[in-house]
Amino acid sequence: MAGLCTSIGDRLGLYAAMAGAGPLTSHQLADRTGLAERYLREWLAAQVAGQYVDHHRDDDTYELPAERAAVLADPDAPTYAAGLFTMLQALYATENELMDAFRTGEGVGWGDHGPALFEGTAKFFRPGYAASLVPEWLASVEGMTGRLEAGAKVADVGCGFGHSTLLMARAFPNSRFHGYDFHRPSVEAARGLAASQGMGDRVAFDVATAQDFPGGGYDLITFFDCLHDMSDPGAALRQAERALSEDGVCMLVEPNMSADVEENVHPVGRGLSAASVAVCLPAALAQQGPEALGNHAGEAAMRRIADAAGLHHWTLTAQSPVNRVYALAR
Repeated sequence: MAGLCTSIGDRLGLYAAMAGAGPLTSHQLADRTGLAERYLREWLAAQVAGQYVDHHRDDDTYELPAERAAVLADPDAPTYAAGLFTMLQALYATENELMDAFRTGEGVGWGDHGPALFEGTAKFFRPGYAASLVPEWLASVEGMTGRLEAGAKVADVGCGFGHSTLLMARAFPNSRFHGYDFHRPSVEAARGLAASQGMGDRVAFDVATAQDFPGGGYDLITFFDCLHDMSDPGAALRQAERALSEDGVCMLVEPNMSADVEENVHPVGRGLSAASVAVCLPAALAQQGPEALGNHAGEAAMRRIADAAGLHHWTLTAQSPVNRVYALAR
């Protein structure tokens, strides 16, 4: 129930209206948003109960502290997490399908969910990518920043809405980027974003699977938070190995999760392991491939698959509470 209130607050712009505004009465929030005061008063009471909003008893005002606004109100903050609540709209809607999958052992495909999952996933991951992808993750791969500045050829596999692709393209105008995803609506959304950002001349998005994406001679091939969702990650990495240039690098970004379930007993582990039940494992099983990993298979399993694919050099280059970044090469 609290999550529904959070989603409403995000979608109606209530957190954004309160961020940096100081103490507000429910009537003042109604004036700022054009929404019904009686509903806002009820919503604010729920936010106080959930310790998202502070209440000042003396003048009956409500305030969103800056540290909570960073999570709920600012899409450009690396801590912004409201996309999770957009995702939940779709996941609760397919709960019956997931229950059937528990009974049959089959999957629930990515495309079987509603648009809120695709939109919410892009919305959730973009802030972290914006904060870390270029200045930390790419910079952690030896020599990669220089190659991209000089002009490189890049494939972003499993690109979704293309936020990762476009962030790289904006930072490295001399390089050319190709985003691939098997989900056509996401590819169409990515094309729209590229056009709106004026980067259609050096970024292309196409529908392709990780096992058959076209082209070759890529200096960099990236997989952002998607390899574990595939039913045949080995085939995906074999295709990457074939498509790399002679000294190319495959950059793999995966959840910072352990194969030891007891090491995931923390807030991030709680969220990610639940996401694996709801999305990651069912998506892989729906593809009916040889290996459905889930998002906490661990580094050893991923390294085994990469080595079998011909990517024998494996380096952990960066990590955060949410992600681990690996550089793979022949």
